[in-house]
Amino acid sequence: MSVKRDNRQTATLHAATTQLTALTGQRPRVIDEPGAVRIEADVTEDLLTRHWPRLHAVLDLGAGFGLRTTATGHTAWLRLDRGENTRP
Repeated sequence: MSVKRDNRQTATLHAATTQLTALTGQRPRVIDEPGAVRIEADVTEDLLTRHWPRLHAVLDLGAGFGLRTTATGHTAWLRLDRGENTRP
């Protein structure tokens, strides 16, 4: 992995966690996975309906993203791949 790519991934990780903290009022969870880092944040129904464009813009920073809905609430997540398979 090049230093330039590593710096870009670090900057993206910082930007995503900072923006999710601002949107949700809580620091998101950062989970190391083989070949990737996943960022998860609990989101309210209000945030989903009133601030979806802002949330979507943050999630779109990742190589992949999604929204998990359970009986207890919603969790938004994005994945930042490590290595050469990251988005430009």
